[in-house]
Amino acid sequence: MNKVIYKEFLSEKVARIVLEAPDIAQSRKPGHFVIIRVENKGERVPLTIADSDVQAGTITLIVQEVGVTSAKLVALNAGDYILDVVGPLGQATNIHKIGTILCAGGGVGIAPLFPIVKGFKEAGNRVITVLAARNKDLLILEEDMRKYSDEVVIMTDDGSYGRKGLVTEGLEEVLKREKVDESIVIGPAVMMKFAALTTKKYDVFTQASLNTIMVDGTGMCGACRITVGGETKFVCVDGPEFDAHQVDFDQMLQRLGAYKSAEVKAYEEYLASTNN
Repeated sequence: MNKVIYKEFLSEKVARIVLEAPDIAQSRKPGHFVIIRVENKGERVPLTIADSDVQAGTITLIVQEVGVTSAKLVALNAGDYILDVVGPLGQATNIHKIGTILCAGGGVGIAPLFPIVKGFKEAGNRVITVLAARNKDLLILEEDMRKYSDEVVIMTDDGSYGRKGLVTEGLEEVLKREKVDESIVIGPAVMMKFAALTTKKYDVFTQASLNTIMVDGTGMCGACRITVGGETKFVCVDGPEFDAHQVDFDQMLQRLGAYKSAEVKAYEEYLASTNN
């Protein structure tokens, strides 16, 4: 079991949770994730490690309440325990010095982007970061990102903060004005799809960190399979990062929606039970 050391809400339904996990903190790298179970009969949920503290023996997860398991997670407080935390899993981000890196995060996808931004900056790159959210209240980790970015571009759907528009508009603004050597995008699948189409126009190699359904995290169950460049890949062991220009996002979106109705029903039943 892993103890919750600290919890705070970054927005109404997004929480920063610091967990005691010394072995994972020691070995994790940017891009790695864990799979957690809150309780014995709970589902297994993948979450990217947003940060770690080796000396304190802790890892940081940022969780958005969207269903039953995430609701139970954000309801935990310091002193509570999570049943299982397995990791670090997946392939680490290829952090290297290349020049100018354009990083884009949408919604809660900003959380897994943070260690990557930090890693590329510490490797000596110029880092331009585009952050996107539906409105100002849903924007997370802005100050953390500014510490490791040479420039931060903020886009909100409603124009309540930064510039009004989508993440693709922020990306294109940068791509039009200067040479970008590499890009990475993390966020909702549809956002990554159109971000990839945007960078492809400018022939900028782009990686996307994919958020598919996972079960075992070892490549055995096949739940996370996707098609990349016409080949089947497993996000949990081959990824989570792939060449965004080669990913079949339409197939990925279809697979992500496979259990949507069941997830919505379970969440509604959970909320009804907690309100009684």
